[in-house]
Amino acid sequence: MFNSAQIGVVSQAVEIAEDVTANYFKISTAQWKHVRYDIRTLAELRADEITDSAFAQITRYSRKPDHTFSGGRHYDYFKICLQDHNIMAAVERDEPVQLFPLAVYVVTHELVHVVRFCKFLQRFDAEPLERQQEEMRVHDITQKALGTPRIPHLDYVLKAYRDYQFMEQLRDHVETV
Repeated sequence: MFNSAQIGVVSQAVEIAEDVTANYFKISTAQWKHVRYDIRTLAELRADEITDSAFAQITRYSRKPDHTFSGGRHYDYFKICLQDHNIMAAVERDEPVQLFPLAVYVVTHELVHVVRFCKFLQRFDAEPLERQQEEMRVHDITQKALGTPRIPHLDYVLKAYRDYQFMEQLRDHVETV
């Protein structure tokens, strides 16, 4: 798990990733509040939200309220489950990779997915071939959104993970409230 100093680094990376993603998609602050997502680290994940094969796992939760009560609306929200152990393994394995630029890249990539799901530009439950094509689109968008790297060592991360097949896994979960 991330230690407290690493959590601070990841928190800063999340702020930058949110700004980069909102700027790329030209989403205002008011509109951004309607993009339903949460970002959690390993300490806050359930067993089924943990994987050893990706930097993150996106889980779609569907809230389906009991229709006997009025006012309840169905909605989806996405949980970006950061896989601390996999991210730190990459940092420890490859000396030029540092936590901050890698976290900026991973979170930006995942937020691009979330925005595309929320804007109905991509189906969450796509077939494998469509997912693979979407992954390549999201890698391209992430690269463009991050632009010319102004973050130290981000250029190395962008090059190192340019052809990475899947940054995350996707899971569905239905929640009846």
